[in-house]
Amino acid sequence: MHIIESGNVAAALGVKLSRAQVIAAYPITPQTPLTEKLSEIVEAGELDAQYIPVESEHSALAVCIAASSAGARAFTATSANGLLYMHEQIHWAAGARLPIVMCVVNRGVGAPWTVWNDHQDSISQRDTGWIQIYVNDHQQIIDTVIKSFRLAEEVMIPIMVCYDGYLLSHTYMPFDVPEQDRVDAFLPPYKAPYALDPENPANLNTVTLPDIRFDAQGRLAHGYMEIRYLLQEDMRKALDAASSIERQFFEMFGRGGDAFFELYCCEDADYIAVSMGSLSYHLRDVADLLRASGIRVGVMSVHLYRPFPASMIAQALVHARRIIVFEKALSYGYEGALCSDIKSALFHHGHNQARPEVLGHVLGLGGREIRTEDLHEALKHSCTTPVAHPDEIGWIGLKI
Repeated sequence: MHIIESGNVAAALGVKLSRAQVIAAYPITPQTPLTEKLSEIVEAGELDAQYIPVESEHSALAVCIAASSAGARAFTATSANGLLYMHEQIHWAAGARLPIVMCVVNRGVGAPWTVWNDHQDSISQRDTGWIQIYVNDHQQIIDTVIKSFRLAEEVMIPIMVCYDGYLLSHTYMPFDVPEQDRVDAFLPPYKAPYALDPENPANLNTVTLPDIRFDAQGRLAHGYMEIRYLLQEDMRKALDAASSIERQFFEMFGRGGDAFFELYCCEDADYIAVSMGSLSYHLRDVADLLRASGIRVGVMSVHLYRPFPASMIAQALVHARRIIVFEKALSYGYEGALCSDIKSALFHHGHNQARPEVLGHVLGLGGREIRTEDLHEALKHSCTTPVAHPDEIGWIGLKI
């Protein structure tokens, strides 16, 4: 069924089709219409779920942690400072290996206050042990929510589905809503490997000693370091799981095909622009303009950001002369986080004699308008001008 609706509605329909059993909700712009839509769906009897309004974002994720620990499929959503308020619980959910799915409707963080879009909120949480996926349009929102429940429950790691506030959350686009029976075939009911049971009381995630030790049953148990090592190893294994799930989704629904990134005109590109989110599609228009003037430009849209598919990205980029990264976030004191990750991937997996130069641009912070002519000028300059200071950030739209 094809409909025209907002990105927040696309996310809500993805949650409905995934048959989430517990939804924790606290309002924050621009995420609020997503959980409002879910409340309507639950109230109308279209989804058999417990909808729990809470007093804060910290409590929203706490509810999901409790629900997931009891064996339920749990969902929540947030934005900006709401995500930051969850920070303690974000670490807890990952360390407890709970397959929670959370939509992060990207918005700049305060101070000073802004309600507009950039990626600083989710990028600031990249090292918390959650899988992070960035999407570009409404079809990817609904599809990725469904795929994320499948992936999270297979690897037992929580997932953030990140999409641009307003640019996607509030705009209307056409997208396909898959049939419930087909989603049910793709995403079976969740069966937790272990769930809390009142009939069999247990303690979870108690104080863990630095070293390994025997548990109450006399079995040798992991220490804290071993637990973190296993999370890291399983994050890396999630690359294969994500790729397999993507192939199955493509075979069943005919969409997607690559869990890691999306390429546009990269086969013969001398220069490749790299970005995440809706900006990636904006860059395609700029690439077309530059190609019309004889400059062979391609675009890579990174979907899976954590775990970072370094070798796959390097393989796709290494044959270009120059990589230009555009991002709506900043690792203060150095450069954009995605830019650093691209450099690292090329350093470790690229060919030493053919490693492309990498330039980084920061733009759109706090919702600053990203004009096509500014993107065109910046990308053209980055393609045609010798690099004097490769570590210097290019600021697009700055008015100082």
